[in-house]
Amino acid sequence: MMEKNMVCDIYSGVCKPSNENEIETINLNIETSKQTLYYITDPMCSHCWAFEPTLNKLLVQYGHLFNFQMVMGGLLEKWGEGPIDPANGIFKPADVSPHWQEVGQYSRMPIDGTIMEIDPVQSSYPASRIYKAIQYLDSPIAAIKFIRLVREAVFVFNKNISDKNVLKSLLQLFYKNEKTSRIEDILALSDNDKGKQLLLEDFDLVHKLGVRGFPTIVLLNHDNHGTKIVGARELNVYIDTLKNLNKSMKIEPKPLPDLSLYLQSHPRLFSKEIEVMYDLKKEDVPKFVQQYLNGSNYITQNILGENYYESASN
Repeated sequence: MMEKNMVCDIYSGVCKPSNENEIETINLNIETSKQTLYYITDPMCSHCWAFEPTLNKLLVQYGHLFNFQMVMGGLLEKWGEGPIDPANGIFKPADVSPHWQEVGQYSRMPIDGTIMEIDPVQSSYPASRIYKAIQYLDSPIAAIKFIRLVREAVFVFNKNISDKNVLKSLLQLFYKNEKTSRIEDILALSDNDKGKQLLLEDFDLVHKLGVRGFPTIVLLNHDNHGTKIVGARELNVYIDTLKNLNKSMKIEPKPLPDLSLYLQSHPRLFSKEIEVMYDLKKEDVPKFVQQYLNGSNYITQNILGENYYESASN
């Protein structure tokens, strides 16, 4: 069985067991008017994809207690000339495939992985710059939703997200009901000096937060006291952290959303995400979906042995 506390290392670009303290109390000089949860991640971080079900439940039930800020960390600028990470058996991009596939099998958030053998992703920076361009020109919420689409593309549907044509097609899908000028503006910004500077600002923040791998969550109070949690953890770890940082406040979760409303806000949900959100067993999900969704409003698909559900309106 795979190690539970796995992270994608910021220096090697490889996902492996973390050498850091898993949970660490920190005191930083970062101005924030409200409690802030920084989520340090990368479009190519396989363990971040595996973390989606837990992160989504945290945001749905406890997101009213903090500002949420997704920060790009720069996992892979480009492949180097020599061996990537010999200690973990990674000498070339194709060697990443079995690592990704292991994450997919363990987490049940499906990962194909063969894109790294047939048309390797050369860099996570292009997708990260588009994230920053959307954040700047549209909104942080739109940028976060776009990164979800990028993760689905690379991990599930085996697309090379360093390819400009692939990224443009994802933008066209994301902004399908808007003017093409919006897409052109985003692509232009992501390619110019301003777009590069926006991404460097995220990298600077990652450095200030002392983050070396993804996923990492840093939760800071307005008094700069906080907690850094390295690696994907169980939901109760984050809830306990919120309670410890707010001892005078009652930490109450919001009610779970109706499944039909949740599918509207997350147009593609994998079985594992529904299981985690609604505390279900895998075998109970199809019946749950039939019970709470109108049959004409969703489509059931299967990939890599896992069911997923899409809103029929998309």
